Amino acid sequence: MKEITRINHVGLRVRDLSISQAFYAKLGFEFIAGPIGPEPVAIMEHPSGVNINFILNTSDNAVSDNILMDHPEKHAGFTHIALEITDPDQVEQHLESLGIRITERVEFGGARFFFIRDPDGNVLEFHKPAPQNES
Repeated sequence: MKEITRINHVGLRVRDLSISQAFYAKLGFEFIAGPIGPEPVAIMEHPSGVNINFILNTSDNAVSDNILMDHPEKHAGFTHIALEITDPDQVEQHLESLGIRITERVEFGGARFFFIRDPDGNVLEFHKPAPQNES
């Protein structure tokens, strides 16, 4: 469908807004608004334009691990968000300086990417695409 122009935002259910807000602020996201609406929702946005809507209605009895990534049975659903980066070494150094653990590193076909977890176990990928062949 040609009318789709880009991803507008990512919805992410979190347990505690203050904890999530502090974590994502370390990654450069800025608080925009919230909590607002019936769910309720809080909004943070990165200067790159990546917008995250934190959905603040996690059930008190919800499991604490990530059901899509941490269980042997594979459920349908979004497993992670990939954030494109320009300098993997710089990003890794910054994350490590913040005490954020990199859970996996991959190099494939000239691309380089690595993964972290947010405080709720949601997976974030930092992705440096493979260089394009110039003709």
